[in-house]
Order: sequence, then C-alpha cells, then structure tokens
Amino acid sequence: QVMLVQSGGGSVQAGGSLTLFCAASGGPWSNFNWNMAWFREARGKDREFVAGISRDGGATYYTESVQGRFSVSRDGSQNTMSLEMNNLKSEDTANYFCAVDRFGDTWSAGGMEFWGKGTLVTVSS
Repeated sequence: QVMLVQSGGGSVQAGGSLTLFCAASGGPWSNFNWNMAWFREARGKDREFVAGISRDGGATYYTESVQGRFSVSRDGSQNTMSLEMNNLKSEDTANYFCAVDRFGDTWSAGGMEFWGKGTLVTVSS
C-alpha cells in the first residue's frame, strides 16, 4: 500500500509564495516509477488537476491557470514531489492533494490510485 505524506502549505497574502511537499512510501514494488500529480479542491467546487510530473521526471504538465506561476518537481530518488507556487492569487485558495498513478497516463482524478490527505492553502487579497 502506498502512503503519501504531505507537508507545507498555509496562509499567505496575494503575490506571495508557498511550497508543498509529498513523500511517497510503501509497497514491495516501490520503485517509485509512477506518475505523480497535484490536485486541488476549492470550497463548493470539484477536484481539479493542477500539475503533474511523469514517472521518469522528464515531463511536467500544468493546468492553464497556474502555468508560469507553479512548478512541479521530484527529487533524484523519485519518491518526493514538490509544488512551488509563486505569485499566488485568491483563486488558488483550496485544499491541495498529491496523488499517484502507477500505470496510467490520464492525469485525471478518477485515474489516480493513491491520495494524500490534503493540505490547505489560503491566499488572502
């Protein structure tokens, strides 16, 4: 069973920066050769894809609203993913979740197999 432990987040004023972290562990097949992604869920809205990084770390993907402001990366061992968020806006306020997809490439919430518990990001204007 994969466990995803999230850290980071908090409150910041608009224009500020925060970084989120997600550490994966567990499973006899834990070579960490899987896609990892960040999703967010704002109050009253559906969970949406924010950013993702491919299983080899060679490709990154972003939703349009965060392009140029957010940066997703993973460390050399591949089991830790981070999301650097800059120039934050009030509309970025949400509960952020990291997720893992071992085999697919859909980058959709329904395609993710394991989830972190979420971390709240609050941006005040």
